[in-house]
Amino acid sequence: MKHLLSSLILFAFAAFSTAQNSVYQQYVARYHTMAVDQMKRYGVPASITLAQGLLESNAGRSMLAVKANNHFGIKVGGDWTGPYVVKSDDRPDDRFRKYRSVEESYEDHSLFLRRPRYAALYDLEPTDYVGWARGLKAAGYATNPSYAQLLINIIEQHNLMQYDRLSGAGAHGNGMPDEDFLQRVRLCNDVVYVVVRQGETFADIAKAANIRESRLRSYNEVDRHYRLKAGDRVFLNRKKSHVEHSLRGTTHRVMAGQSMYDIAQMYGVKVEKLYKWNRLRDDYYPTEDDVLILK
Repeated sequence: MKHLLSSLILFAFAAFSTAQNSVYQQYVARYHTMAVDQMKRYGVPASITLAQGLLESNAGRSMLAVKANNHFGIKVGGDWTGPYVVKSDDRPDDRFRKYRSVEESYEDHSLFLRRPRYAALYDLEPTDYVGWARGLKAAGYATNPSYAQLLINIIEQHNLMQYDRLSGAGAHGNGMPDEDFLQRVRLCNDVVYVVVRQGETFADIAKAANIRESRLRSYNEVDRHYRLKAGDRVFLNRKKSHVEHSLRGTTHRVMAGQSMYDIAQMYGVKVEKLYKWNRLRDDYYPTEDDVLILK
């Protein structure tokens, strides 16, 4: 009986963990572009924004998130003159900010972290999510003594640091990203990329993104002889083994002049997977109007 009870407890825990992971993944899928946008404009690491949103709003399911679009537990305080909701927290009648949208909550979170008490955070490397998590706790963002470690755990368990890939790119001395470079950042299949400008090389992009050129070429599946042309996509982290969920099971009709590499770059996937899904020989080269399966 004792062993049976232990097994049931473990099973229940595993089921709970799986369900929680699914909810967290859905939250990240829905809001990661918003977090990256905030990073580009204000310098707050996207991983930190997402981890705080997940923790403070219970992945968008808390009362504050549902009734007030408040994903970061920010109280009225300061110069806030907008609407609020009342909820028991440190006191039974604490007032929390109410927003018209989740976007407004994310924006206010970034502005909230521009207060002087958080100024030291911007001296950190933008990819230093551990330093940011500890700095937020030290600056008094939350009273929970485990707050920093909770954020770190969430970031590492859900690989949120991938969204910080560019937070140090072209950084100024104050730790803020180079706006010119970061304004070019895009996401395809949850992989960060930039569009190549006329005359730009792998070396130029590697320097701006603070990535070794050899690694950048590896991410994009090209050797040291490959030369970029204007309009190419250069991915700044490793491409995926599947297309995004909404495209799985659909097809791609080949356009004139498209290579398998061009198509793989278009969807942010590895070239070898495109061949594998379609059971193609290594020497296959697509022709116009060929139809390829996406998985």
